[in-house]
Amino acid sequence: MGQIALAAKVSHVPSLLLSEQGGSPLKEARRDAVESLREIGRRARQRGVSTFVVFDTHWLSNFGYHINANPHHRGTYTSHEAPHMIQDLRYDLPGNPALADAIAASARRNDLNVLAHQVPTLGLEYGTIVPMHYMNDGWAKVVSVASPLFTSVEESRRLGEAVRRAVEQSGEQVAVLASGSLSHRLWPNRNLGPEAWTSIASEFNRQVDLHVLELWRQRRYREFVAMLPDYAVKCNGEGGMADTIMLFAALGWDTFDGEAEQMCDYFAASGSGQVNVEFHLGTAR
Repeated sequence: MGQIALAAKVSHVPSLLLSEQGGSPLKEARRDAVESLREIGRRARQRGVSTFVVFDTHWLSNFGYHINANPHHRGTYTSHEAPHMIQDLRYDLPGNPALADAIAASARRNDLNVLAHQVPTLGLEYGTIVPMHYMNDGWAKVVSVASPLFTSVEESRRLGEAVRRAVEQSGEQVAVLASGSLSHRLWPNRNLGPEAWTSIASEFNRQVDLHVLELWRQRRYREFVAMLPDYAVKCNGEGGMADTIMLFAALGWDTFDGEAEQMCDYFAASGSGQVNVEFHLGTAR
């Protein structure tokens, strides 16, 4: 029987890459965040993880739920959104069509329309590429899941539950990643500049983010999932916070009771709130 061996909420901001470039004004600024992503990858490998399932809030879909089920992901990525930040980033990762198809089938049995695609020209988005850049140099397979724009908390919850069922039936050890920000209000164009890369755009959002991290630290997940629909709307959730919804659904929603280990300090990036947190699997209440 398969199981989720690792679960985490992770950042994918381009400034992670910039902080490693010589001459960048962000040189070393994201060192702790980068090292925590690498540590999550090391833990996954130590636990025998064979596949990463990534809920990618940078793969935004207008038309339902989609899964990249390609048997291999290979390409050179330049961000259309920020080509000055991510350019010519190569990736070469095995895929897992069987698990992707199983997730889609599991979701359809729960009355949710999900399509798994084997299309060679369907590349990965940077919400998957950036975490994998630090965690996985090709030793594990990757399944990337899109975040629909026109959906509901309940539908994303059902997809997360479908992931858990498919993983349990797969016989694999799987790492599940929610790839996206906490709050996600970005700076307007007139405020862009190096200083904006490391500052928050809304003090309200920062305070709510910090409260969420404290709820996680205290394992008050029942309260967190109750506030999650409002949190996603009022704090400008990236992709509607679909990644976080799917992650908590895969973990058991309000019955999850594992430790939340904050792997790096909370940080701001282009106005948004960012963090890397591993959720250790625990017992249900």
